[in-house]
Amino acid sequence: MPATTPDQPDPVDPATRETVRITVQPQKTEAGGDLAHRPTVRLPRQRPGGTRKQRRAPLPVAAAVATVWAAVLSYLPVAVVMSLTRLADDAGSLPGAARVGLAGWLLGHGVPLDTPAGPIGLAPLALGVFAAWRVSRAGVHVARAIGARHHGSPAQALAVAGTVGIGYGVLGLLGAVILNTGDVSASPLRAGLTFAAFGAVAALVGALRTTAALRVLARRIPAVLRDGVRTGVVAAFLVLGAGAGLAGLAIALGGGHASDIIGAYRTGVAGQAGITLVCVAYAPNAAVWAAAYLLGPGFAVGTDTVVRTTEVSVGALPAVPLLAGLPDGPLGGAGAALLALPVVAGMLAGWLQARRMARADRAVRWPRVLGAALLAGPVAGLVLGGAAVLSGGSLGGGRMADIGPVAWQVAALAAGIVAVGTLIGATATRIFTP
Repeated sequence: MPATTPDQPDPVDPATRETVRITVQPQKTEAGGDLAHRPTVRLPRQRPGGTRKQRRAPLPVAAAVATVWAAVLSYLPVAVVMSLTRLADDAGSLPGAARVGLAGWLLGHGVPLDTPAGPIGLAPLALGVFAAWRVSRAGVHVARAIGARHHGSPAQALAVAGTVGIGYGVLGLLGAVILNTGDVSASPLRAGLTFAAFGAVAALVGALRTTAALRVLARRIPAVLRDGVRTGVVAAFLVLGAGAGLAGLAIALGGGHASDIIGAYRTGVAGQAGITLVCVAYAPNAAVWAAAYLLGPGFAVGTDTVVRTTEVSVGALPAVPLLAGLPDGPLGGAGAALLALPVVAGMLAGWLQARRMARADRAVRWPRVLGAALLAGPVAGLVLGGAAVLSGGSLGGGRMADIGPVAWQVAALAAGIVAVGTLIGATATRIFTP
């Protein structure tokens, strides 16, 4: 039977299309028509190799573009905010604002600065977290650009992280060299090494998630260790959340004093807004200090000073609005109930752990539940101890050379308190969950 042309034109070239011919035996329909004289049905087939191969970018090119873009996005907000503060004499000009912003950008990554007032090493954690997020996104984009998405290859993730880290280290070194043309300076070698490590770790997080290598590595870890790490991280963040709430409450209660300090700078409305944003950049530092206060070790706001629940000895303080919320004396009365917050955070983390295990497997055994709860304590201690290290530093010379909590004390007490809390929460949930 000869083939006929369909009513609608076929967008596929007939010369390269394969057709299927369907032959139907003559039959009569109810309307009297003959099925044999109906048009032949043509079914286009996809030709082999019709899918276009995805183009991949070279790793150095993709890493260079993504790293520079991440650095620009994390630098520009700092330059704008620092230009508003007018704390430097030349901050009003474009070159001066660029240099002041560069100093703040380096400090946010943990690079100490040498100033006429002394060394400054107190890094604003909010800026560091923002920069880490941008570099992590750079790792994601580079992994996608080289075609490593969902491949589950740790080697590719490490290659992406290493390349981004090298590029970010070069940018940090160049930033320190440019900054050293003025009164404020930084070590180019230290800046390069710090930025390289910072960029490699942040990019590795994004690359591991994009390549699905994190899932592959997690399957190789024993289940009890995996549960313990997850529970410990959750407990640490809950303790930090409690510290953030306490710090916010303290600053709110001392808001009048803080506003007086800001007004004393006499920098105008724009300058006061800039100073407020600088305080916001240091808000995570205050949250870590408040968490250390709740855990017991407390923190220092200068050499030979201490702020803890049983003792407050600070002396004269610099005119910093963020310090307006410091307590006047030891904690007493109803305020002592705040000390139970870290234990409650551990209990909540243990409850979440037991509930998650019950949903996954109702026949989960006691050794796994208790083992994960015990491991959560040291994990939370490491996380909070690391946060204590990052939150401290110097704010000039003299008595302000030591600010922040003692890391090992925070880590030790957090490990014990969280372990007890998670054990209580996981055990109770395991017993009373039907």
